Formats: sequence, C-alpha cells, structure tokens
Amino acid sequence: MSHHSDLAVVVLAFTVGWCLCAADVGDFAPCLQVFYKSWPPKGLSGTPICQHYYNQYRFATLYSRPRRSPWFSAYLYSVPQGKRPSASWKFEPQLAYPRADGNMIPFPPGPLDQNVVDSQAVELDYINSTYSRGHLNPSLHHQSHEDRSATFTLTNVVPQKAGSNDGPWEDLEQAVNKTLGAYCLGDSYIVTGIIPYLKDERWIKNHRVAVPEYMWSAYCCPNYNSSLPEELKGLFPTYAAVGRNDRNSTEEIVPVSQTAKKRFRGYDVRQMPLETLEMYLKDRFNTVVSVFYEKCSGSD
Repeated sequence: MSHHSDLAVVVLAFTVGWCLCAADVGDFAPCLQVFYKSWPPKGLSGTPICQHYYNQYRFATLYSRPRRSPWFSAYLYSVPQGKRPSASWKFEPQLAYPRADGNMIPFPPGPLDQNVVDSQAVELDYINSTYSRGHLNPSLHHQSHEDRSATFTLTNVVPQKAGSNDGPWEDLEQAVNKTLGAYCLGDSYIVTGIIPYLKDERWIKNHRVAVPEYMWSAYCCPNYNSSLPEELKGLFPTYAAVGRNDRNSTEEIVPVSQTAKKRFRGYDVRQMPLETLEMYLKDRFNTVVSVFYEKCSGSD
C-alpha cells in the first residue's frame, strides 16, 4: 500500500468531520480554549484528547490509534519559569478504558495492563529504539510546574531522532519562545504536528509506533507589539516551520545545510509562512489542512 491506513481515510474523514469513534476519548469540546477562536485544525482524522492533569485541561492532542502517536498537539504558550520538570512519563487511561478517570497517570514500575499496551505507546517502545521521545507540546513553552509536567505523556510525543530533538528542532522551540515572549501581547496559540512518510512507513518496536518523516509547528499571535524590529515583521501574526526527522529524506521540503555540525547534519528546520506549511500538508495528506481559523488573520 502506498499510503498507510490513516491517510487512506483522511479524505473521507474530512468530508464528514471529526471521527468520534464509539470507544474513543471524545472530542475537543472541553478544551477548546487552547485553540485560536476555539477552532481546532481541520482536515486530519484521529482521536481527540483533551489532555487532563491534576484535574485541569492542559492542552489538546489529535491522536492516531493505528500509529500509537499524535498527529498534532495544540496549546497556549506562556513564558516558562523554573527548571524543566523531571521526566515522569504518563499514559492516557481513557484510551484503554472509555469510562476511566480523565487524568493522565504515571507509568507504574511493574507490568502494564494489556489494554494500555494495546491502546497506546508505552515506555518499552522507546527503550533501545534509536529514537528519542520528541515532545510536540514542549515543556519549555509553559509557565506552571503542572502545565510543564503534563507535557510528559507519551500521547504527546513521537519517535524523533536525537540529532533533531537536541539540535535544530530545539533551536526552533527556543526561538519561538524568545519571539513570543518578547513581542506577543495577548494569547499565543501553537499547534505542532507531524508529516508521515508517503510510503514505506517507518516504525519502532515491531510496527507499534510510527515514525514521522517531518515535524511541523505553527503559531498564532493575533495581538502583538506593532513596533517590531525589521527582521521580525514577517513573523506576525503567524509563522511556521518544518523540520527533518530523517537524514535521507529528499530536499524538496527542507534543504540540507552542509555547514551544520556533523551530529545535526540532515536534521535541518526550514521556517516558512503558514500558507507554505499548509501547501505541504495538503500535498502529503491529499486534502486541505487548515491550522488556524482564517489563518490567524483576525484580532482576538
């Protein structure tokens, strides 16, 4: 098959709206505040999760059950404070049991319930896999300790090469942090997702967790400082980026810099307008993907 199973149903799902399958976690209704104008991205099919931690909704994820990894996570940016929390990894009980408490739960030290293992990625999937756990919603982009800790759930991560996670992709997260922290005057909305391989899908741990070929991110800051430095004027109200997660990918979407350090070479990130990102998403998913309501053009 030239397209994996999720891609095959994307067009169908787009025409009928979100797939709210019987045993799934539900929809984005309880956590619409993390989306600009309460409007989730359109065009991708999956399981909506309102990520719940310490009895509060923290962010939102569109999860792919067949891939055991997310299509995207969406969140409100806030200026970070304090040290990065220790990585206490968690899982989503409602993916295994529809009537379960909505709070994410830390992985226990002992054996896991088979329903949990079947329903989502678990820690063993990533151990000795040659991939790191790549946050879509990073701890760096949050202020409170609880919001930062909530990002350490495996429903928010994808298999990401360390050369990307510790290099150009981390640089992008830091740059977004600096730009929004300095110049965004109101709420900043961020959506970060993945682009799958078009064919010959890659997996870790015996076809359990799918590996993305690229990662992408876009922000929407409708209210910003009008006296921007000249070099930042094209970065508001919205901007986007795509990062390589495979050194051997072709260079049509993201060119490779030959001057990068050897460890990071081939994991480049290309920044681009939102319209350019959506063009690449449309090309790969074979349907229109809209990240923000009216492309983040209105005022808040």
